[in-house]
Amino acid sequence: MTLTMSTPPVISRVGVNRLTADDDLFLKLHSLYGNALVNQLAWRFDEPLDPELLARFHARLAQGFLARRVQPARVPFARPYWLPATESLPLGWDSVPVADEEILDWYFAQSRVDFDPETGQVWRLSAAPTTAGGTLVSLVTSHVASDGGAVLFAVGDALARLGETPDVTTGSGLLVGTQPRNTLGANVIDAGRQLRAVAHGIRAAIATRGVIEPDRNNRPVLPELPLPTRWSPADLVVQLDLAEWNVAAARHSGTTNGLLIALGAGVLGRSGRVGDTADIRVDIPHSMRTPDDPRANATTGLPISVTYRTGERIDLAAVRSAVKRAATAYRDPATTPALQHLQPLQMILPRFVLRHFARTAKAPECLCTNLGETASAVADFAGHHASAVLMRPVVCTNDTAMFRRVEVGVNLSFCTDGHTVTLAITGADPDRFPSRSALRELLTAEFESWGLIPRFW
Repeated sequence: MTLTMSTPPVISRVGVNRLTADDDLFLKLHSLYGNALVNQLAWRFDEPLDPELLARFHARLAQGFLARRVQPARVPFARPYWLPATESLPLGWDSVPVADEEILDWYFAQSRVDFDPETGQVWRLSAAPTTAGGTLVSLVTSHVASDGGAVLFAVGDALARLGETPDVTTGSGLLVGTQPRNTLGANVIDAGRQLRAVAHGIRAAIATRGVIEPDRNNRPVLPELPLPTRWSPADLVVQLDLAEWNVAAARHSGTTNGLLIALGAGVLGRSGRVGDTADIRVDIPHSMRTPDDPRANATTGLPISVTYRTGERIDLAAVRSAVKRAATAYRDPATTPALQHLQPLQMILPRFVLRHFARTAKAPECLCTNLGETASAVADFAGHHASAVLMRPVVCTNDTAMFRRVEVGVNLSFCTDGHTVTLAITGADPDRFPSRSALRELLTAEFESWGLIPRFW
């Protein structure tokens, strides 16, 4: 087969690449909870892939943007920084073919991996044949070292360089970062900058203390179902025609993104998690990534309030207005919530303080991630075109009591190749979404209310 490759982009080396406040938060949460949440980019191919092709893909990833490790700074208040990884987890290849009805289970099983940010073991590539003659591929990544945009950038660069010899001096690995020439001096300077950033952040937080974010709803204590002490959240993947999705959105004065938000809020309401006329807080990840951006995490969140009314569709026009208001507010520091300004302070807090806040922290009740038309950019493996591309956060198996305590709700993740929508849904409230079948029943009813016909995996 003749391999056709796009021309890889020219990438320039960066200097010292310090962890951002988001990187630092995910690192501290990793130390407390391990891999409670990971990101997954997954492919379905209808034809077999040569393991040697996947080995080459793995080798490019191991020299690319994901191949990074945390280097702690030994000067108080100085930020840790990223260095190229010293090792990576090996390619996983399951020799036992996966049946169609086992595909979701296989993808979920790939989330069972131990990551180590200090060595650079922060991603894992695995694959398996299917009984139908195809191939499943999964790339699971730690949120410490990459958000969704970082993964897509790293994968796109690795695929474009499949015909090259792996080399850390070329490609996206140049953006990971380097050791400062004068480590002590550089860390002292960064510590001073951080302390100034803390002071500035506190002043800004005081100035914006009147800015109010949408409230989240308290999780009802009852009913509490008889479940095992360890529980895996209910997850489903569906595909729909993009044209039908957009027609349904336009019919109700909404947008592609607005319909995604409406589906999430509608499913949460149908589950009984909130009551009639409740205002649901929906968190919408928004990418801040720029070309050749060296940051591991470059995403902010836009919170909006969506009203749920029993037996009615979510008002898409109201959703559209709410998203616009939130986006405008977050562009202006004067209307940015105080907590956002305190991120530099969060970075210098000792771990025992974070542990105290973590015990009372709450997860989003409704999280809706719109990755747009990203699937087409990473669908081709040296001439093999994936029949489906999926990107989603995976809420891993954990203590049932923990899910109840953090009050996690429902997560939706949307991506498209320009023709087909692939939608991943996770119901992580054990008493509202105890099983896939329970989640599927709620989803089916919600899709029917919009005149949409999903194709379940």
